[in-house]
Amino acid sequence: MDLKEFDRSAQELRLLNLLVWKDGKEILRRDYDGEIRRNQYSASKSFTSAAVGIAQREGLLSLEEKLADVFAEEIPDEPDEFLQEARVRDLLTMALGQKSPALMGEQRPFLKERDWVKYSLAQPFIRKPGSEFQYNNVGPYLAGILVQRRAGCDLVSYLTPRLFEPLGIVRPTWEADPLGYTFGAGGLFLCVSELARFGQLLLQHGNWNGRQLLPEEYVSEATRKQADNGGEGYGYLFWRGARNSFRADGKYGQFAVVFPDDNAVIATNAECREQGKLLDFLMEIQPELLACR
Repeated sequence: MDLKEFDRSAQELRLLNLLVWKDGKEILRRDYDGEIRRNQYSASKSFTSAAVGIAQREGLLSLEEKLADVFAEEIPDEPDEFLQEARVRDLLTMALGQKSPALMGEQRPFLKERDWVKYSLAQPFIRKPGSEFQYNNVGPYLAGILVQRRAGCDLVSYLTPRLFEPLGIVRPTWEADPLGYTFGAGGLFLCVSELARFGQLLLQHGNWNGRQLLPEEYVSEATRKQADNGGEGYGYLFWRGARNSFRADGKYGQFAVVFPDDNAVIATNAECREQGKLLDFLMEIQPELLACR
């Protein structure tokens, strides 16, 4: 691979940091800016999914619980029929059935409502849960709320001994809602090395240094196709991709792309306005990246 040509293309796409791991070892690093903790945007959702998997193992929740029971105090007085059908599982697949997305990045700063749980559940449910993919921050936000309520602490405190510390991630910053709950749909700050270690953990089916941090069965379910999104599919807050890959995917190019068939992980932090182009670029050059030694 011609690294000069690669660097030129990468910088045009505003790639900031790149890490490539193969067979558990770093084989390529390119830093076009300092490696610092950056907002991982929606890649945060995949960490919320991990929290759900751990909480399920600990008996704190079930994916089959109905939202009407889980959030009984916040459900509208006359809930929509489809809201009454929705289960915890539906919070993870971007197929919740609501009319339009809510709690998106450009909406949150201007919301007058302080109780985002009640606000989220008041949004109209117009489709059968699981029937149609629609990207929406409500599902992962409520999934994170459920873990926090059942665990009795915020997501950072919950994940620190269970996930962050074992991966060598010093307690990170994570966006919170007006009532102090961690916002599980976005706003987690990590550096690219930390994101890469999360990808490697997933590649290893949730096992890290002989310790099963995430349930192996949950990792398998979370990273396979659970919903049809018109592309390769969507799992439990993970995107499916080409070459049998799956990824944590954040706005502007915050990626942890896992390639099980190649035993490899590519992690990036970026400021790319057209993140699809960055992903396509990485996928196109993936064989050459994995050939680096």
